[in-house]
Amino acid sequence: MKTIDAIVEGGKATPGPPLAPALAPMGVNIGQVVAKINEATKAYAGMKVPVKVHVDPKTKQFTIDVGSPPTAEIIKKEAGIEKGAGNREAPAGDIPMAKVVAIAKAKSNSLGKSPKETLKEILGSCVSMGVTIGGKKAKEAIKEVNEGKHDSLLKG
Repeated sequence: MKTIDAIVEGGKATPGPPLAPALAPMGVNIGQVVAKINEATKAYAGMKVPVKVHVDPKTKQFTIDVGSPPTAEIIKKEAGIEKGAGNREAPAGDIPMAKVVAIAKAKSNSLGKSPKETLKEILGSCVSMGVTIGGKKAKEAIKEVNEGKHDSLLKG
């Protein structure tokens, strides 16, 4: 088995780079691979998504593993922004706490050992991107999480 790692836009992979140059020498049907990737990533439309294509060069059979998009990509989509704030004075966007909790619950590749730690990890990304949480600075939201004010959202 050979594995190709690539980052593609959700639902919009093309039979060009970065996939085609890596897949062509293996003799697989690139169109089929791209179609399968697009089907598997359509839920992440507009976001960059890591994908692994596992190919058996002898049989030309392949499987696809779709990773979780980077936290920043999900935050940008939820906040409706193209990029984070350059200076952190003016917020780049705003996300309700319930959405941040939903992102934390969906993150399968988090380093957090508990849902609360994962939530704080997502909020930390919001701090660095200049995204506010329900109109509050993300650092204030982290304090609230530490105080247990959002534990009911994490359990639900």
